Amino acid sequence: MKVLVADEISKTGIEMLKGQGYSVDVKLGLKEDELAKAIPEYEVLLVRSATKATRKVIQAASRLKVIGRAGIGVDNIDVDAATERGVLVMNAPSGNVTSTAELTIGLIFSLARRIPQADASMKKGEWKRKEMKGAQIQGKTLGIIGLGRVGAEVAKRASALGMTVIAYDPLVSPEVGVRLHVRLVTLDRLLQEADIVTIHTPLTPQTKEMLGKDELTKMKKGAFLINCARGGIVNEDALFEVLSAGKIAGAALDVYSIEPPTGSKLLTLQNIILTPHLGATTTEAQEDVGSEIAEQVIAYLKDNVIKNAVNMPAKLDPELVPYMPLAEKLGTFVSQLGRCSAGKVEIHCMGELAKKRDLSIISASVITGLLKPLSEEFNVNYINAFAMAKARGIDVVTSASEDAGRFSNLIRVSLHTNGD
Repeated sequence: MKVLVADEISKTGIEMLKGQGYSVDVKLGLKEDELAKAIPEYEVLLVRSATKATRKVIQAASRLKVIGRAGIGVDNIDVDAATERGVLVMNAPSGNVTSTAELTIGLIFSLARRIPQADASMKKGEWKRKEMKGAQIQGKTLGIIGLGRVGAEVAKRASALGMTVIAYDPLVSPEVGVRLHVRLVTLDRLLQEADIVTIHTPLTPQTKEMLGKDELTKMKKGAFLINCARGGIVNEDALFEVLSAGKIAGAALDVYSIEPPTGSKLLTLQNIILTPHLGATTTEAQEDVGSEIAEQVIAYLKDNVIKNAVNMPAKLDPELVPYMPLAEKLGTFVSQLGRCSAGKVEIHCMGELAKKRDLSIISASVITGLLKPLSEEFNVNYINAFAMAKARGIDVVTSASEDAGRFSNLIRVSLHTNGD
């Protein structure tokens, strides 16, 4: 088993992989063509945020089984291309949570007390006490966009500082807000009420440029904006415009739509603090994410245990995992009975296993068994099963009922071929 480490991760993580007998090559700074040329001999690719696992790279990876992202965001990985090829994409979402949350708090203080500007002024031999008047944090309202792992940690620290915390996250239940002492509001309400707005969402088609000119102009005139999440969530041209016009008081960015942001107009402003993507750049975070992703890769390759998968069709419910091999065998069985092209597959789950569960992984298992004997292109597995079925025009229908007759649980698979 060969592992390519394309970005710097901790020595501990590398030693964990070597301890399993894997051959580990560390090749940093590879461009797309170089990576595409190198990748065919590897089963595992480990990256952070710098290396881009593009469609071209993934299509060249004839042996690749897993791409591990030592960190949270996977926008530098073409997840769709990986899914089509049956390559598991997993991230390490826990290791850098604390470091990113702490950087956010640091930037809040830096903006409110103008610490970088005061430092630069002092180093010029100046003594500008009046010009460096700041604002007190206690009593201010912090608006958090995205109340996931990092957002929740920021909320805890902000509450301890005496701030009022509000948040916008359409995927979070009211119970989570109550537990964190956070009031959930709409995005418009958050922008209008918050003295400081901080962003902690992934970059997706839905969040790309979610803060444009219209949204930024809704913020208070004296408000601050912080982004330690992903570049591209804030429209940087619009941000330059509102900062230049003084429509908001200041901003702090750790991430950019293009990194490094060479030539960006934001570099010319005095009311913005810019850091070079430092969110996860602490000794502790790098140690943690390196070990975390290495541990996950080993568990997957040795025991087929999947954790923090980005492109599985459903979360692995422990109650359903024992049924996956059975479902796959059923798919293989009906593929041998079909004798002609499949048009539709019906998967009906009955009994206890069907109660309030996402059965997508059972269906993916059936499709994997069905298509494995029929596909000569590349490996069919749970990850790419639905995509491959769709490409072949196979309609997959999944249904469930709690009545399994005299059985505790039952799975029924029906294959439709040319009307039979």
